[in-house]
Amino acid sequence: MADNQTDNVTGVKDEVLAGAELASMQKSSVVFKGEHSIRDASLKLEDADMEWWRDAKFGMFLHWGLYAIPARGEWVMHNDKIPADEYARLADQFVAKDFDAGKWARIARDAGMGYMVLTARHHDGFALWNSPSSYSGFCSYQKAAKRDFVAEYTAACREAGLGVGIYYSPMDWRFPGYFQPMELAENAALMKKQGYGQIEELMRNYGKIDILWYDGGWLAHKGTDADSAWFWDPVRLNTLVRKLQPKVVINPRSGWEGDFQCDEGGHEITGAIIDQPWEKCLNLNRASWGYNTRQNLMPLEEIIRTLVNVVGRGGNVLLNVGPDPDGVIPETHVERLREVGNWLRINGQGIYGTRPGPFQPIDHVCCTTFKGNKVYVHVLDWGPSGKIALPGLRQKIVSYSLLSGEALLCVQGNDRIDLSMPQAAGQQVPVVAELVLDADVSPPPGTPEQK
Repeated sequence: MADNQTDNVTGVKDEVLAGAELASMQKSSVVFKGEHSIRDASLKLEDADMEWWRDAKFGMFLHWGLYAIPARGEWVMHNDKIPADEYARLADQFVAKDFDAGKWARIARDAGMGYMVLTARHHDGFALWNSPSSYSGFCSYQKAAKRDFVAEYTAACREAGLGVGIYYSPMDWRFPGYFQPMELAENAALMKKQGYGQIEELMRNYGKIDILWYDGGWLAHKGTDADSAWFWDPVRLNTLVRKLQPKVVINPRSGWEGDFQCDEGGHEITGAIIDQPWEKCLNLNRASWGYNTRQNLMPLEEIIRTLVNVVGRGGNVLLNVGPDPDGVIPETHVERLREVGNWLRINGQGIYGTRPGPFQPIDHVCCTTFKGNKVYVHVLDWGPSGKIALPGLRQKIVSYSLLSGEALLCVQGNDRIDLSMPQAAGQQVPVVAELVLDADVSPPPGTPEQK
């Protein structure tokens, strides 16, 4: 290292970072839920079949079920030790008088989302559809609501042009065999039979399903999904799924590796580009996934920074909302999602249909995406002088602009590109610069220089 002097652009050393220092800066915060799952390439989709999902970038997760009534989160049955018979009586109150799947879909579209994923059945065992396989008929169609919510939801997604996603948890707290699968093998086998039957119903009876999102594959709340693969036999299960829905995109939470990986929770995303399809799921209301009277909404800037940091590393974002017992997404959530949609209407060119690169991200400073001959620089922090430096490109920049319409300066040299924003002071929400090149982008050549 020549020296340790810093300059006023980003406040770090005035040299190209390398070796251990660079590795430390780019240490990934991403933790994949299905990292150790069973590998079976014969079940995986071809890259071409994943393109629509990778292009969409942004989806709506919906945790909704009986747990919306006590309004203390989706784990209320287990956390509060509510007996199964007592909890089941909530189904007599669950009529969802204001449920409108079309309205849900319009909210998602207005937020700039390309797909939705509904909890068709969570760990409590209550199914939101007409489910003959459900143990003791514990489903919305046979209880007070007398409705098949999955049918209404899938139809609304298709009408809105959104990808249709179904979440399913094979575990079921009503079965003692879940907690003691070896000692209560017959009871556990009954739970497994229910799971296979319900997956077949969901994959057979509702037209084309675009995403199958498993959760809760572990047993007795211990270990990982992969640790319980001996019980669920996920290769056999997903072979059944592939026969019924050949092109459905499957996550890794059944114990099989899936078509993409999952990072869960609200932690910040840092590190390098990830060279496989992946998705980050997190809560808009950080109090819980299911409806909760306690509210702790993510700020707008945090949502957008998360989206930029994930997309800039090759992932998608699945942002969760929890509708209330009547089926209504709280207005505060709708308003926040509308704000995200407003940002995407201006800056979405740098999000949708892009791939990460051509430069590696710099944590807390910038990410880049590209498509064709356009590079999008997502600036998270201009620094006190409103400047940022990128490595050089062999292509010539023929035009440049901020998608927001504000002033941008760009100077291209042989081995670096300097961007600056005269009005950067006070800028809070990430801004996106579009660089139009004289030829398509090459594979990522390297890492941006921090100065």
